[in-house]
Amino acid sequence: MAANYLDTVNIWLNGNYDAATKEAIQQLQKENPTELEESFYRSLEFGTGGLRGIMGVGTNRMNKYTVGMATQGFANYLKKSFPAEDIKVAIGHDSRNNSRFFAETTANVFAANGIKVYLFEALRPTPELSFAIRTLGCQGGVVCTASHNPKEYNGYKAYWNDGAQLVPPHDKNVIKEVEAIHSVDEVKWSGGEANIVIMGKDMDDQYIQMVKDLSVYPEVIAKQHDLKIVYTPIHGSGIMLVPPVLKAYGFTNVTVVEEQATPDGNFPTVAYPNPEERETMSIGLKKAKALDADILLGTDPDADRVGIGVKNHKGEWVLMNGNQTLILAFAYLIEARKKKGIAQPNDIAVSTIVSTEMARVLSEQNNVKYYSVLTGFKWIASLIAAKESTENYIIGGEESFGLMIGDKVRDKDSVSAVALLCEMAAYEKANGRSLFDKLIELYIQYGFYYENLISITKKGMNGQKEIAEMMEGYRSNPPSTINGSRVAELLDYELSVGKNLITGESWKIELPKSNVLQFVLEDGSKISARPSGTEPKIKFYFSVKTDLQNKEEFDEKYTLLEEKINGIVADMGLR
Repeated sequence: MAANYLDTVNIWLNGNYDAATKEAIQQLQKENPTELEESFYRSLEFGTGGLRGIMGVGTNRMNKYTVGMATQGFANYLKKSFPAEDIKVAIGHDSRNNSRFFAETTANVFAANGIKVYLFEALRPTPELSFAIRTLGCQGGVVCTASHNPKEYNGYKAYWNDGAQLVPPHDKNVIKEVEAIHSVDEVKWSGGEANIVIMGKDMDDQYIQMVKDLSVYPEVIAKQHDLKIVYTPIHGSGIMLVPPVLKAYGFTNVTVVEEQATPDGNFPTVAYPNPEERETMSIGLKKAKALDADILLGTDPDADRVGIGVKNHKGEWVLMNGNQTLILAFAYLIEARKKKGIAQPNDIAVSTIVSTEMARVLSEQNNVKYYSVLTGFKWIASLIAAKESTENYIIGGEESFGLMIGDKVRDKDSVSAVALLCEMAAYEKANGRSLFDKLIELYIQYGFYYENLISITKKGMNGQKEIAEMMEGYRSNPPSTINGSRVAELLDYELSVGKNLITGESWKIELPKSNVLQFVLEDGSKISARPSGTEPKIKFYFSVKTDLQNKEEFDEKYTLLEEKINGIVADMGLR
């Protein structure tokens, strides 16, 4: 271990850290020096979204001290940003181990800095935290969650006064303030407890009413109230609000997956608490099949992502991918608003650069203006803020199982998404169709788009370096062909430059900088490479397209598109 890491270890052993922390460090010194190095070789980075990491002792772990120092930096920035205001923040957390402890630690530090704190009485979905910030007129907020990461992880997501996660310039400015905190002795740990207000049912009721107001066809639900719905919160915070929202909508036949109903940070029934994973949704699928349900829904631990299962055209239960869910939601809200006569000429829909292009085609063919932004709902929220005086945001979504309906919440919201998707299932059932039937009809109408992704994780201290080298290789030496098709365009969002590799023409990309590369092929395929901002992981997104003439040729065309993506993956050496 390098001497500077040992210096940091000694600071923790001799500084104002609790006895349990010092004992844990000493145990690592004796039993697991490799883990000790991993825990102290760097400081856990406060990125543009906040903190996320493995829980444990050390500067590179989620613990009381890294959370406290981050909060002190955030508090300092809030006070500089709003010098003439009485600052308020809202704080929430999910079901993860230590989430309540981290939320209370955060509350105590804010309160000790003279900031009024609204702390949820217990776990709540992340979108309700965003809603609370806006409802209470807070200048900021924090939710303690690591989303769908494995159980060893926790995190700290910071929010601004619009209820959205931090965007420029606030993200970088908060990072500077956090990095300026060099010692736990600079943190105000206690003394402001009177500034903490506990909130619960009243905020729940306001949020539920807001979601209920998003319904377009309550009269259809009244007729289809016994739609067979199976829901799993996957041991997370969705259990607090999803069943009450479905009840408020008027659904009377909701089955909660009992084995996954109890909040539990160990997530005992799954390897990863992620509704994108078939294994995670397997218990729900089994229950849905046994009940001959109409729809299965699952939400992740902080209830911002939603996964759905439906019966396909063969009667087999399948899980929709994030892009398919996005398309169903976009189509329903846009078409329903048009049929109801409530569509506005300035309606807009928003998605991200790595999500399906079908969202653009569907929106524009229905005379809804479409915007494409960087990955992450903070960018959708930022666009809403920029356009809200002139344009009417109705829906946004991204491929990673996130939807945001209406503008009262400024982060992805699986609670309202569950309600909307169930309403859509009821609407289609009333018209003699399943959701899968509807999806095929959309493919026939707008083009058969198919997407997939691969995540490659590089663990350990060299992981981030290996990913950076991979991206640099693609950037400096892009492939000329992929899977037999010429690379027509290279879009470099880090350099803000798009280039036609055939003609040499280049142009400026009018979006904030982001370390994303996209290859657009002559045959219309699109490949995106995007390193994670929170994990040593790089994601590759693949999108291919063909025409679909009728329902009967769906299977054949689906197989062709799958084979095309497999060919791209093989040619790029990614599997």
